[in-house]
Amino acid sequence: MSKTIDVCLSPELLHLYSFGEKLVVVVDILRATSCMTAGIANGVESITPKANLEECRALKSEGYIIAGERNGEKVEDFDLGNSPFGYMNEDLKGKKVAVTTTNGTVAINKSRNAKEVIIGSFLNLSAVADHCKNSPHNVLILCAGWKGRVNMEDSLFAGALVEALSDTHESACDPPLMTAKMYEAAKHDLIGFVEKSSHVNRLKRIGIGKDIEFCLSIDKYSEIPVLKGEKLIKL
Repeated sequence: MSKTIDVCLSPELLHLYSFGEKLVVVVDILRATSCMTAGIANGVESITPKANLEECRALKSEGYIIAGERNGEKVEDFDLGNSPFGYMNEDLKGKKVAVTTTNGTVAINKSRNAKEVIIGSFLNLSAVADHCKNSPHNVLILCAGWKGRVNMEDSLFAGALVEALSDTHESACDPPLMTAKMYEAAKHDLIGFVEKSSHVNRLKRIGIGKDIEFCLSIDKYSEIPVLKGEKLIKL
């Protein structure tokens, strides 16, 4: 195996990694990258990730639908929050969305110097794995985490992708091995495995348990959002 796979468990650790010629898979399972996958799969033309609320608000006057989330909840004056179901609205087909979230959009914006940036989620796991297999580049999975801290659900996705690429990529360090072991233990009951995790409990407190179940569903879509300039579009 000539290609490698590595896992950055939090954007706060990115200074330890070089992007170089890497394919970066950004993941924020609950819920930013799940929303982005669902949106692109359901016909949204493009999704522009913004690091802060004001940058996102500014695009409203340019005809963008604006989506905003802070601490798990929808930003009051925005069109959408951070639920994948919001991105499945027929009215969004062919529309441009600008989005800012607590963790996911931050991770995407920190990845811009990579050779290629794609969006990963359980919803498009096999499609992402196939793309990585066919790419000539080494893979770095960037977990968005929670406000700089490592979280369980993003780490589980990392392990799932490491497992899927075990025949074509070798682990560059310990995090791929650790997350793969974690996913091996969890894969037959992902919901049960994460139910005590901090972000699942945070989201349950604000009444969005159905989002959690959906975001942990594997292979609902074959579409992959890819970063082209400022925008995520369908690969």
